[in-house]
Amino acid sequence: MQTFYYTVVSIDGDYANLKRTDIESENIKLVARALLPEGINEGTNLKYEMLQYEIIE
Repeated sequence: MQTFYYTVVSIDGDYANLKRTDIESENIKLVARALLPEGINEGTNLKYEMLQYEIIE
């Protein structure tokens, strides 16, 4: 299973815009906040692995 790293770039209502940080990419991924851990804010770093997002320091 692959692991991906993201940073929350913005939050818009029930959705968050994530930018991938483990590779060079300008693409923004729109994700429902219900799929993300509670307590995210702009600038929060996330790890996506095994179909789950996790806040990382």
